[in-house]
Amino acid sequence: MSLNLPKVLYGVTAQQSGARPEESERAAKEGGSRKEVRRTFKMLREVWLNIGVEKIDMHEGVMIKVLLDSGATGMFMDRQTTARHGFKLQKLERLLVVRNVDDTNNSRGAITHQVECNVFYKGHMERMRMDVCDLGKTEVILGMLWLAAHNLGDRRS
Repeated sequence: MSLNLPKVLYGVTAQQSGARPEESERAAKEGGSRKEVRRTFKMLREVWLNIGVEKIDMHEGVMIKVLLDSGATGMFMDRQTTARHGFKLQKLERLLVVRNVDDTNNSRGAITHQVECNVFYKGHMERMRMDVCDLGKTEVILGMLWLAAHNLGDRRS
């Protein structure tokens, strides 16, 4: 399924283990061997979409700005966004502990609720469940689960 989404641009750097970038370049020019190469991917731009989100119980829709984030493992809606737009919260049977990128527990606490909604983007509609947590200024994050379901993790063109 193709949703014709904007492409995410990545910059790639390769660097000899323990060497500064200029040393790696010099070693490569001089024909030096690289025993270990580390690659890092930096996101060069954020990808934001405006999507329609419909409340299941009331069939009322709102436009929400969404961040596509390949570093997130799920789909999330901000707690204040749910309150501001009147989304019905569903309590989870078990709470979900939120881990940060550095493997520490998130200071805002565990996820205790989720929202079920219909999401609309360019003529495509799907029903989804989003975990509710504190996202700051971001209203919704669609992570790897959504990207993988739409086959966006393997786009080469």
